[in-house]
Amino acid sequence: MNLAGKKILLGVSGGIAAYKSCELLRLLQKKGAEVRVCMTEAATQFVAPLTFASLSKCPVYLKNGAVEARPFQHIDFPRWADLYLVVPATANVIGKFVYGIADDPVSLCFMSCTGPRFIAPAMNVAMFNSPAVKRNLETLRSFENTFVMDSPAGELACGEVGKGRLLDSAEIVAYLEATNVVLNEVKDPVNSCSAQSPAAQFLQETALQDLPAFAHSEATSKRSVLITAGRTEEAIDPVRYISNRSSGKTAVAIAATFLANGFDVSVVAGPMEAEFPGGVHVTKIKSARDMHKAVLEQMKNADVLVHCAAVADYRPKVAATEKIKDSRSQLILELEPNPNILRDSVAQKRADQVIIGFALETDHFKEHAAEKLKKSGADALLLNAPVAANSGFGFDEVRYTLIRAAAPGDSCNVPGDSRNVQDSGDSCNATEVEIPEMKMGSKIDLAQEIVDFSLDKLRNA
Repeated sequence: MNLAGKKILLGVSGGIAAYKSCELLRLLQKKGAEVRVCMTEAATQFVAPLTFASLSKCPVYLKNGAVEARPFQHIDFPRWADLYLVVPATANVIGKFVYGIADDPVSLCFMSCTGPRFIAPAMNVAMFNSPAVKRNLETLRSFENTFVMDSPAGELACGEVGKGRLLDSAEIVAYLEATNVVLNEVKDPVNSCSAQSPAAQFLQETALQDLPAFAHSEATSKRSVLITAGRTEEAIDPVRYISNRSSGKTAVAIAATFLANGFDVSVVAGPMEAEFPGGVHVTKIKSARDMHKAVLEQMKNADVLVHCAAVADYRPKVAATEKIKDSRSQLILELEPNPNILRDSVAQKRADQVIIGFALETDHFKEHAAEKLKKSGADALLLNAPVAANSGFGFDEVRYTLIRAAAPGDSCNVPGDSRNVQDSGDSCNATEVEIPEMKMGSKIDLAQEIVDFSLDKLRNA
């Protein structure tokens, strides 16, 4: 079967192998297929629906879906699709398929699907070898137009060895290509995820575009990234603190994009509203000093560091141990500086590491960002400015540009200085570079620029 132009509905159930479905989705897209996703509630505990929505450019069909979802998704999604692919298929969902139980999006779509259905089981070896699962798989294979893939023996997520391992994404794609099927001719008249509501539009606009190959690629093999996220809170007393307006959405977009590119993703996260996708290792902290300690401890295991957190520059010199009573008299709060996490991590940087900082500016963007890049010694700086309407803090779009530090000898222009330093015979300072114009884009677009820059630096390290 030629996958180019095919419409594929991907059902994801709640097993640890669910994270591999992200890679599978992108491989299917690279073959020219269009993919939509439905998920069980358990699956959302392993991979955030936003990850699949961003990758597929379409809202995900969930049990408690978004308000813009149509009421007949359990019919519309399978009718839209040329074929239905369930990866991973757990013992629970396989049992539902066999006995006609339809109480979640994945089983509902299986029940109403009239086209070819492909099932890729994945579970612990003891479950896979149980009489019930063996019987159910045999029954499922007898269903018309239903194809059950093998579950080869190998090392499982629990550390045991045996059958029940999910086929690799490339193997699943090869299985589909090698299978001749009669495709469903009945189509949903609504063939695209065109604008339904602002939420649906955002999911389209923040789609990951043209990602490099996933974990199978040489460039990202065994690569790791450490990201700082959220905001820090500096205690004034047990109930009050100094902080800032960071929702964590940008860090989540960066983590999801690195994860989709095959990286092992770790995050040191302060308080934030946004949630990370499954598969991200999160260390939670509160204060800037806590974040400083965690980053310096963990950075030795990372190939890339992205300093995305909004860290408080100052903290109260003395934090009260009891709540400060409201006397309505004037309160003087003495502050002292917090450690500079970016500069201290650069001081410990290995030659083969990539470090990217963030600069949020509200005026004189280029001058301030160039100065910060120069002082920090980072490889690049993501300059963003929350000054445009409906962008920045808490929004899904941001005004930004990525500033790259130049290598010695590179041609460069200093902000406010039109002369080319190389032409003048002087050596080029590695941080005095021409700053690209700022642009408005989604936080996923911003994240992809960071990933692309990191991959390029790692390849040339």
